[in-house]
Amino acid sequence: MIQLAALAALFALAALFGGVANALAQAAFVATFALAGLGLVLIVGQSGQLSLGHGATMALGAYAQGVLVAAGIHGALALPVAALAGTLAGIVASIPGRRLGGLFFAMSTLALALVVEEGLLRLVPLTGGAAGLVVPPLAVVDWRLHSPAAQAAVSLGLLGGAVWMARRLRDSRLGRAWRAGRDDESAAAAVGIDLGHVRMLAFACGGALGGLAGGLYAHWLGFLSPEQFGLPLSFELLMLVFIGGVRSLSGALWGAVVIVSLPQAIAAIRQAVPWLEFGAAGLELTIFGLIVVALVMWRPAGLWQAAR
Repeated sequence: MIQLAALAALFALAALFGGVANALAQAAFVATFALAGLGLVLIVGQSGQLSLGHGATMALGAYAQGVLVAAGIHGALALPVAALAGTLAGIVASIPGRRLGGLFFAMSTLALALVVEEGLLRLVPLTGGAAGLVVPPLAVVDWRLHSPAAQAAVSLGLLGGAVWMARRLRDSRLGRAWRAGRDDESAAAAVGIDLGHVRMLAFACGGALGGLAGGLYAHWLGFLSPEQFGLPLSFELLMLVFIGGVRSLSGALWGAVVIVSLPQAIAAIRQAVPWLEFGAAGLELTIFGLIVVALVMWRPAGLWQAAR
């Protein structure tokens, strides 16, 4: 109840300063980023694999959604394909894990994000390249989601379903295998757990959520460009899960609130304190870094554990 009250207070504060429509639009983006962050929680928090390129799953999901809708496919029917694109990206990202470990494997996921960004930039006939790709509003049957309220309802509904499914996975035999490999690889292998296989499934599930979030993100933004899915997005998603609580499914929502609301707060600070315009290009990353350092020192389990 404490966390729900805190989220309600944050929504009321956003509505007070920016209006109800703006608060609902922000809620849609918070839920979308929480959906992608939830996938990364399965990979990092549950299976113990560090992924530095999760933004690639969002990128492929977003562009799969945009290309299919541009080809005349109904937006609601394209969303499962966007999730499938993210699943395939997750599976590809997990392949080096059978031979590499630790930092070397994390660097391979980072390389995947770079390859995807460059590929989207080069595939001009499909993606539009640097010129970008226009994506119309999402349509469910004959209902076009133009309003922020409708977008927030769809995003929150899908997030709720994803959290329910993630909890079922966490409590299943597969979830126990993930945690066994995370806590002690040798012991997990000794009892017959195929670590490569179960970790591939973690990347597949996490990639599916990232691809689905990317599909929604394409519609909420209305325009796609490869620069939107560069390394900063992957790092933001990684910070999201550590800010919210890397081993907590619900922590993804708290991290998404920080990730989405922080740029708005920085914009308000710039207006209130004009002299901060000096060096403002790095202000957002600086504040992100300070938040992460503060959490590591005082709340290493994340905001979710602090709320509890």
